[in-house]
Amino acid sequence: MSAADSIPDDVEALKAMLRDRDAELAQARATASNATALIAHLQLSIEKLRRELYGVRSERKARLLEQMELELEELEADAAADDLAAEQKAEAAKTTAVRAFSRKKPSRQPFPAHLPRERIVLAGPTACACCGGTRLHKLGEDVTETLEIVPRQWKVVQHVREKFTCRDCEKVSQAPAPFHPLPRGFLGPSLLAMILFEKYGQHQPLNRQSVRYAHEGVDLSLSTLADQVGGCALLLRPLYDLIRDHVFAGARVHGDETTVPVLAKGKTRTGRLWTYVRDDKPFGGADPPAAVFFYSRDRTAEHPESHLAHFSGILQADAYAGFNRLYAPQRSPGRIMEAACWSHGRRKFFVLADIAANARNKALGKQTAIAPLALEAVKRIDVIFDIEREINGRPAAERLAVRREHVAPLVTELEAWMRGERARLSRHAEVAKAMDYMLKRWSAFARFLDDGRICLTNNAAERGLRGIALGRKSWLFAGSDRGGERAAVIYTLIASAKLNGVDPQAWLADVLARINDHKIKDLAALLPWRWAAAQQAKKVAA
Repeated sequence: MSAADSIPDDVEALKAMLRDRDAELAQARATASNATALIAHLQLSIEKLRRELYGVRSERKARLLEQMELELEELEADAAADDLAAEQKAEAAKTTAVRAFSRKKPSRQPFPAHLPRERIVLAGPTACACCGGTRLHKLGEDVTETLEIVPRQWKVVQHVREKFTCRDCEKVSQAPAPFHPLPRGFLGPSLLAMILFEKYGQHQPLNRQSVRYAHEGVDLSLSTLADQVGGCALLLRPLYDLIRDHVFAGARVHGDETTVPVLAKGKTRTGRLWTYVRDDKPFGGADPPAAVFFYSRDRTAEHPESHLAHFSGILQADAYAGFNRLYAPQRSPGRIMEAACWSHGRRKFFVLADIAANARNKALGKQTAIAPLALEAVKRIDVIFDIEREINGRPAAERLAVRREHVAPLVTELEAWMRGERARLSRHAEVAKAMDYMLKRWSAFARFLDDGRICLTNNAAERGLRGIALGRKSWLFAGSDRGGERAAVIYTLIASAKLNGVDPQAWLADVLARINDHKIKDLAALLPWRWAAAQQAKKVAA
């Protein structure tokens, strides 16, 4: 029988057949969308697990995880729409048993227990739906939870100071006026902390904050917000100084810098934000981590020399020439030892050996080739990274013992191999340039073999600058040099709080509320790591 013979003559039957076909097609589309979204979800989960276990594997400029998350977001939305369409089609097709599509989703975790619960009880029936009887007995209840949000609430806090007069001497007595975080200020500490964190932690410029507050019925002009930010930066400067001193009191720091566009007479010029990070956790140190930022108008060597004027110890950094004079043996107050970053060295080979990038270029018709020597160099360096990951967080002595036994032979072989291959290459070859970058600084690259405190990479400083690199797309530029200096102060506070697992906004709110009344000699008690310990002690006591 042909396909035409199977088509019914009855119009209603034909409509029913079309509805069934539509339902089956919608179910197939929903199934395909769900499978695609599930694959993307699993790929993202696998990539996150790999990065947690092995660290960052890709050196591409485009951030792979962000791309995958954005793709997953769109696929999940498509799958949800197709799921709903399939259910509607199945409901419409009642002439045949078309099974409604049931989408398989990743298991959802329960909502956090600390969130308040609002119970809305739906009254049960008063009579049996089957027989109509009224002798009902409660068996239990089913609870369906929905996550909801209460819009942000603004309030005005009124401090009422009653006046009393003395009937004997007729003098007036009154409680002193409460302190505001800023003189003649009218914003509370929690609001000030939110403004600071939104601007520097969430990269929301003040003009956007002003517009959003206006939509919520509160008029806070841009100039008002700017005044408050400037005042807070000045008020918090003593904490910045304490964090700076703590960072440079360490025996080892990570250093790096990034560009900052700065507004100048209708155009922008390029300023610099420098960061120095103290983090002793990789070698089991007990001192708390912290990061300090500095702003400068340019990238000349005088800036890092000024930043590190009183520091002596180990500096983990890239091959920036501005650091060179710091490494002089006779430097006062003491020598700074250079520890080069293996991630920078590996990156130059990785670019030449990026198989995925090569495949994309080939698909676009671009003729690129993978450099076999670069690929071999990456493989050799990755073996060293694998061993380093296993000893991360162990005491310095233990790290040093493992390095001398297992890593030192690999480093020696790598150097011999690179010098042998370099002798056969032209000085203009890209692989030769990558080799020269490491070979000319080999003593700095190999220094980690003699000191268990030294890390293999300078990633700690790069992580500190990552938020600034992302934020540039939002705030576009700093308004002035003084704006850059204020940014350095607040970035220091926020980054140091995050390194210690402290919520920056909650910490800033408490500090702003207390700093004016706090004893100047005990200001260190407000540092994020000591603040966190005090908060934990209060919870235990309660």
